[in-house]
Parts: sequence; C-alpha cells; structure tokens
Amino acid sequence: MKINGNEIRPGMVLEHQDKLWRVLKTEHVKPGKGPAYLQAEMKAIVEGTKLNERFRAAETVERVRLDEAQYQFLYAEDNLLHFMEQENFEQVTLTKDMLGDQAVFLQEGMICTVETYEGRALGVSLPETVVLEVVEADPVVKGQTAAASYKPAILDNGVRVMVPPHIEAGTRVVVNTTEFSYVERARD
Repeated sequence: MKINGNEIRPGMVLEHQDKLWRVLKTEHVKPGKGPAYLQAEMKAIVEGTKLNERFRAAETVERVRLDEAQYQFLYAEDNLLHFMEQENFEQVTLTKDMLGDQAVFLQEGMICTVETYEGRALGVSLPETVVLEVVEADPVVKGQTAAASYKPAILDNGVRVMVPPHIEAGTRVVVNTTEFSYVERARD
C-alpha cells in the first residue's frame, strides 16, 4: 500500500531500498529555506541496522502490513525460543534477539503476538504486563516518606525493579514488560 511521505508514523513497517524497516521516530521539519520534510529514524527488521531518512510530502513509500497471530511460548533452548500457533498448532522457532531485553519476561504457556510477512516471522510482542514474585527487597529505611520513596527489589526472573516500601520478599507484583517497572501488587 503506497502512502505519502508525510503520513509515516512510528510503529509502521515500510519497504524502502529493498528492505523492511520499522519506523522508530518521526519529526516534521520545516526549514527556513526549501520545502518541509519528514525525518524518520528507522531500523531494519532483518539486519537490525538503523537509518535516518528524509521523506518529502510528495514522495510515496510502500507501507507493509504484517500478519499477526497468537502463539503460545513453549520453551527456550540456548538462543532459540519455541512457539506454537494457537489455531493450527504449527510450531515456529525464533531467536532471542527478536525480543531483545524483554526475553527475560517470557514464561512457559504465555500467549504472545508474532508478526509475520510472507510467511517469515519478523517480531514478537509480549503481553503488556506479567505477574512475578519478589525474591529480594531492601528493608524500609525509617524516616522516609512513603509517597516519594521506592526501594530496589529483585524479581524471580532476575530483573531489578523499584517497588514501594510495603512490598517485601515473597510478594507477587505486576510488572510492565516494556518499561521494566512496577505497576501494582498482584491480586491473588
């Protein structure tokens, strides 16, 4: 699907220079001289390289629609992650690089969204939040005001997050998988 250069938004996938690029950031620039343009920071989906490109409003680019399907995470083996499609039970193996830092939040049985293009998996999206147990939390320091003070805690997957003072080891908490931050105490 062709779109104009000024219609590009973060999160879109474009076909440019015979490669697939995910748009990370965009900025509309209107210089004092010359026509306005859109400055786009993009990352190659397959290679992982970055590119800053200028697009004028009159230029057209090819927007790619990725297919999304629900997959269940089965298990990890070295650098490989094994998923199973929820409708036809086909299995697919992806690398941990596709998830980046978020791979630490994968749990067996978790339902994830896998993006594919022409039958090839390009990315994985985790649920926005997960429930984990705090295995280690610093003690509360007397005299600190409860409103503004958070303390470091280590979760059962090894991730370090800042939690409110009332959270202790053994407490189950909800954690945001994109920001690596505490959301709330889990309801049991």
